[in-house]
Amino acid sequence: MTVLYNRVALIGLGLIASSMAHAMRRAGLAGEIVGTARSAETREIARDLGFCDRIVDTASEAIDGADLVVLAVPVGAMGAVAAEIGAHLQPGATVTDVGSVKRAVIEAVAPHLPDHVHFIPGHPLAGTEHSGPRSGFAELFDNRWCILVPNGTDTPATERLIALWKGMGSNVEVMDADHHDLVLSVTSHTPHLIAYTMVGVADDLSRVTDSEVIKYSAAGFRDFTRIAASDPTMWRDVFLANKDATLEILGRFTEELFALQRAIRTGDGEVLFDYFTRTRAIRRGIIEAGQDTDAPDFGRTGKHD
Repeated sequence: MTVLYNRVALIGLGLIASSMAHAMRRAGLAGEIVGTARSAETREIARDLGFCDRIVDTASEAIDGADLVVLAVPVGAMGAVAAEIGAHLQPGATVTDVGSVKRAVIEAVAPHLPDHVHFIPGHPLAGTEHSGPRSGFAELFDNRWCILVPNGTDTPATERLIALWKGMGSNVEVMDADHHDLVLSVTSHTPHLIAYTMVGVADDLSRVTDSEVIKYSAAGFRDFTRIAASDPTMWRDVFLANKDATLEILGRFTEELFALQRAIRTGDGEVLFDYFTRTRAIRRGIIEAGQDTDAPDFGRTGKHD
């Protein structure tokens, strides 16, 4: 694989950034990878793990001479990072991010970036419930989707970033920011909120003891707890930043929930059967698209699943 960027700066060194470093090194996509993180402890762990060529103490140091800058910090922190690095970016550099919302990131970051750089927001739809620099691995993006939002950026810079993500194993889709935020509120944000809620309900239900919740967890509840184990800072920022789309989908969810409550209350088995048949087809579609497996326990027995 050809080197696509001479120097990549990773700002934030959690699951996604560390996995990007592993994946870029696997495919030889970057001449040099420089990393930084706010926490001295995180920087030290990253130095020990060695997935970057250099670890530096500040974002301004990290971006020196970089032709690709990746903002891999929580959505709520991106504006402050952009303000710190904006004046020091190399002309012609590309700035991207890996945040789960896009409109809020554009509004927070774009005002701080000079005209001589390309800003292409991005979102790799890959992850685990684990976080931090130790959680990264090169295969995280294999056959997963990455959405890029060119936001008016010129075509060559976008094509170069697309090539990087494909080189790291991803499928790539280009989308506008508002549509991305609506799609993700359906496929990711609202399901996470529901998972947090269900785990919270189990915690609050005094007639079911903690030991029973743990001991008798069926697959459905185990999946809820797996989702609810995700990084709380990241998800707080996601819901605050994608408020309108998430509230819209939550409203739709509430309507559907009321309809199911009514069917259960009135003993309407036909409505329930038809509903479950329709939703089952979506699961089959996800498996056929290669985005999950129908292996027992959802195939989640591997180290990184």
